[in-house]
Amino acid sequence: MLGRCILTGTLFAGCIVTSDAAVEGPPFQEVYDLIRTNAGGIREAELNQAAVDGLLSKVGSSAWRVDSSPSPDTDTNGAAVTSTALFDESYGYIRIGNVGPKLPEEFGLVLRKLLSTNQLKGLVLDLRYANGRDYAAATKVADRFLGSEQPLLDWGKGFVHSTDKTNAFRAPVAVLVNHSTAGAAEALGAILRHADVGLLIGTNTAGQASITRDFNLSNGDVLRLAVSPVKVGGGSVVERLRPDILVPVNPDDEKAYFVDAYKVLAKPGSVAGTNLASLSVTNKPRRRLNEAELVRMLREGENPDEEPARAARPTEPARPVITDPALSRAIDLLKALAVVRHTRS
Repeated sequence: MLGRCILTGTLFAGCIVTSDAAVEGPPFQEVYDLIRTNAGGIREAELNQAAVDGLLSKVGSSAWRVDSSPSPDTDTNGAAVTSTALFDESYGYIRIGNVGPKLPEEFGLVLRKLLSTNQLKGLVLDLRYANGRDYAAATKVADRFLGSEQPLLDWGKGFVHSTDKTNAFRAPVAVLVNHSTAGAAEALGAILRHADVGLLIGTNTAGQASITRDFNLSNGDVLRLAVSPVKVGGGSVVERLRPDILVPVNPDDEKAYFVDAYKVLAKPGSVAGTNLASLSVTNKPRRRLNEAELVRMLREGENPDEEPARAARPTEPARPVITDPALSRAIDLLKALAVVRHTRS
């Protein structure tokens, strides 16, 4: 089989692959040249861009463009752990931003801190929008959840195994993922699911867990190619992860919830600023009085048509409600699992 790549204009336009077997579909270069030379109203730069976008959309997780500023290598960019929290006094939350060299140590520190002051019944590991290419870091984090030796991940150097230990985190784990969970973050989620540590909640991931190689293009862009797969457990290739519990969320809403898990978003057709407590109620039913109560009220100078004054009872402030759909589902799942564990113990 022979491969030939075409560079035209300012962007990578595409690759033609030929073989002795018959080529299915129209030849790319032939179609491209016919459109370029005969179709009116299409500039070559626009045609190049369309060719790139179409080609990359078809090859999916085999090739994609990456941000080249300041560096295409994201392993050293961005915080490893970006947020921690405690929900309902029993459920820990750790959000990972980048699966890089700093992550294992930072993750260990925040997990120990959560455990030192709380009796955790479960943990939410948030991998939404997480990336990175440090597969060794992914295995070190996953190892904290496993008490016995077993194969975790192979990224071209043979399988790395977990270690025997007595201090592994044993409580249930819920792993949040979405369309921007990529690279080593996907591998971490795949390990935890394969090892029966936790369930994945959210939407399909990016499908970019692989050994990659970067190529600099003539216009300054960087094209990243998947040159070999990453394998989990008994040898299954880590591909685009599909969640165990699908929680579809509008992308814009998801970003808002990611910033504030308690954010209340206005829904279409809702009336903003309406204070139901301020609305007056007319034609209220009159309070029914017996004869003895009526005589007493008249004797004491009370008006039977007025509502009796009642001492205001102090009320406890309402707990904020988690509105982030994926996080809310994860907490509900952990609570259910905690009840099951307690019942069986």
